[in-house]
Amino acid sequence: MNDGKLELLTADNSVLLLVDYQPTMIRSVASGNKTIIRDAALYASKAASILNIPVVLSSINPQGNGDVFSEISEIFPDQKVFARKIKSFDAFEDDDTFNAVKSTGRKKLVVSGLWTSMCFAYTALHGIKEGYEVYGLMDAAGDSTKPAHEYGIKRMIQAGVIPMTLESLVSEWMHDWDNPKASELVKEVYSKYGAMIGLQ
Repeated sequence: MNDGKLELLTADNSVLLLVDYQPTMIRSVASGNKTIIRDAALYASKAASILNIPVVLSSINPQGNGDVFSEISEIFPDQKVFARKIKSFDAFEDDDTFNAVKSTGRKKLVVSGLWTSMCFAYTALHGIKEGYEVYGLMDAAGDSTKPAHEYGIKRMIQAGVIPMTLESLVSEWMHDWDNPKASELVKEVYSKYGAMIGLQ
């Protein structure tokens, strides 16, 4: 067992990579509720921003698929969205995307993307091959069919990707309610997504 995987994610040891959150990519998602999927990616971005966690955004063929959702990219106004120079399903085959993650010096990689069985899975598997501890944000992912989504997740788990959902991710990053950013996370993330809306 890799003992590093027993170490919790923190604001200081992880990086978030979001792959292909673009209009055309989500339009064909049929594996789950598109709004929930989009919101999970959005609120992961907001939580990362609040906690000063590095975020890398990657897109494929923005000329045809549209730009990364503006509500996500606008959270990071000074940050470049890496439109992959080669139209690979694997975001880590793009040097700019890979080097942006590598430059953080962090080995715990939280990743999600559209679609689950392709761009998300291929990037996650590549991350493992490069020596990252990869955590998959599964409720921010979707695919063209339910089986594609489900078997994409199974493939990643079999390869060693650790599955997570948004609220567990944000809670792990926050660690406890004494975190000085806890009230901001309740207001901007928890109260707008999932069962913790009652805390508002």
